[in-house]
Amino acid sequence: MSDTQLFVVCMTGILVFASSIGFWLKHTRPSAVVDNLNARINAWWVMLLILFVAFCMGKIGIVVLFALISLFALREFISLLPTRRGDYFALLISFYFVLPYQYYLVYMGWYELYSIFIPFYAFLILPIATLKHEDTTHFLERNAKVQWGLMVSVFSISHVPALLNLNVQGFTGEKIWLIIWLILVVQASDVLQYVCGKLLGKHKVAPNLSPSKTIEGLLGGVFLAVLLGISMRWLTPFSLMQSAGIGLAVCMFGFFGGLVMSAIKRDRGVKDWGHLIQGHGGMLDRMDSICFAAPIYFHILRYWWG
Repeated sequence: MSDTQLFVVCMTGILVFASSIGFWLKHTRPSAVVDNLNARINAWWVMLLILFVAFCMGKIGIVVLFALISLFALREFISLLPTRRGDYFALLISFYFVLPYQYYLVYMGWYELYSIFIPFYAFLILPIATLKHEDTTHFLERNAKVQWGLMVSVFSISHVPALLNLNVQGFTGEKIWLIIWLILVVQASDVLQYVCGKLLGKHKVAPNLSPSKTIEGLLGGVFLAVLLGISMRWLTPFSLMQSAGIGLAVCMFGFFGGLVMSAIKRDRGVKDWGHLIQGHGGMLDRMDSICFAAPIYFHILRYWWG
């Protein structure tokens, strides 16, 4: 059995087990929490299928998948914040040029350009485009919003498929496993923080930003996610200590990324970024941790193993 087949079998087994538990709870202890849990499990079935299809298509499938993720994420980010007529041209450029060109550069493996295209070239071009209507009302805030949307929703997320471009010393496996390791560790950290918080949580980390996050949940979730990363180090070039350190780094940046994105939602007076994924909110609600963890993970690999 190949590594890919083994991974699919393991993930399917985990979801079958989770679905069985959800089915049992629904019929023995029905509640809103159980309904939410089952909605999340059903959403994971859909996401696993989409990931599997993309991975089977190879590099182009993965790049297209994350380009679509960025498209939905950017749409959610921009929709949540007020816009004016003067922003139209800048938004047109963002959606129809900057986003697809960033992923084209990633697909081509042109690191020297995709690493600076949005933070440098888009940073200069977009405010110039905003001048078209000569609308100076909240000019700085409006441009900052678009820049933030591109940095978080496109630039940061594009570091996930960019992992396929790395030449990692001492690693002979498929580079797709570097992506799988990152996604599983960071997403597991989110889920385990929630579970540990529900079971053991007493002390809030940031009650005004995210009331559900607790110190006990954070410590327990990160610890268990790091253990998961260590157990999966055979997918990567990492040693035991390296997988523990990198796992800790991506989990902590993922945690703070979630808090930053929660602060933006609280500022706008909403609970979720959207309702795209049943039981999970919007795309950014699932990707907020990845947005902050992916660039850190990418550059750790590039500068220490590249």
